[in-house]
Amino acid sequence: MRLGLDIGGTKIEAVVLNDGGEVVYRQRYATPKQRYEDFFQAVIGAIHAAREATQQNISIGLGIPGAVARDGLIKNSNILVLNQQPFVDHLEQQLAMPVAVTNDANCFTLSEAIDGAGKGYGVVFGVILGTGCGGGLCVDNRLITGPNACAGEWGHNVLPHYHPQKDGDSDVCYCGQSNCIESFISGSGLERQYFQKFSKHDKVPDIITQLNAGNTAIAALWDRYQDQVARALAGVINTLDPDAIVLGGGVSNIPQLYTGLQERIAQYVFGRQCCTPVIQAHHGDSSGVRGAAWLGEQRR
Repeated sequence: MRLGLDIGGTKIEAVVLNDGGEVVYRQRYATPKQRYEDFFQAVIGAIHAAREATQQNISIGLGIPGAVARDGLIKNSNILVLNQQPFVDHLEQQLAMPVAVTNDANCFTLSEAIDGAGKGYGVVFGVILGTGCGGGLCVDNRLITGPNACAGEWGHNVLPHYHPQKDGDSDVCYCGQSNCIESFISGSGLERQYFQKFSKHDKVPDIITQLNAGNTAIAALWDRYQDQVARALAGVINTLDPDAIVLGGGVSNIPQLYTGLQERIAQYVFGRQCCTPVIQAHHGDSSGVRGAAWLGEQRR
């Protein structure tokens, strides 16, 4: 049995998978964010509850917003009380067993590589197009994180071939750099570009409703957005040339995203050819917690 916890800014989801990858236990809890001690006890409580419910030895993996730095401290988490804490050491001391911890995009990628849309492919690059633009890399069903815990953080590279006439005004990302990929092709990035063009704060579903209604101005914005996605993914292919790219997050559920995407990517790939499948995630919102569970087993 393998326990995975997907820890977000509002909820902690706990899932136990059996050997066949079937969910045999699921529970959700609110995420305490005011004090580290409360947050830590909530995670420990969720683990103990899963152990009690299954009455079996279980491996443990966690997906968190943020990364484990080389010194063992958490960095870049939007759960602010978690930053600069030796969270993994505290867990392993409390539980007296190994605990695997990585970010949510890595968990997503591992899940889809093992038994999702990327199953059977040797090298899988996972992409989350949601509020942000996360990424992860799996080789033979094993995560590659790198010495800086930055593997897959493609969203904070500069958008390839950026030009203000084509892509709109320059944007400063929260990370401090200008024109990051995330600023353009995340769901928030699409909404930002929509506001820049129309001075309206509409959400992605509303934008797509207007696209489906035949709004030509929205169609032009969507064409620009799809081209930006193609440029960003071409950079991944030119660097890694993965066997498959799996897309998750809210934007990945838009069917129009995949129309002609491979041909667009080819325009920016060295040699102007692209045979890389770009596939929608199989497990959807469950990929994160499932990946955390598989990760824990690999650490056992």
